[in-house]
Amino acid sequence: MSALTKAKGFKKSKSGTYLSMAATAFGAIGVAKRLKKARAENDTLVLIDATVSAAAIVTGLAILYRELKRLGDDDVLLG
Repeated sequence: MSALTKAKGFKKSKSGTYLSMAATAFGAIGVAKRLKKARAENDTLVLIDATVSAAAIVTGLAILYRELKRLGDDDVLLG
């Protein structure tokens, strides 16, 4: 298997999925800051926007977790 093929398969590997989960979770920090600021300023629109973003992060993590479970032992980088 060539290096290019392995690189293309990285996103579908366990390592790639873990990296995606970490990046998604890292985005939660910014959303938490926006939520805190919106509450302090009583800005309803920003609060709604941050809440929807938080829901998207939770959904994204759930999808990535499901993908991680599906991968099981079929990791493209190991074989």
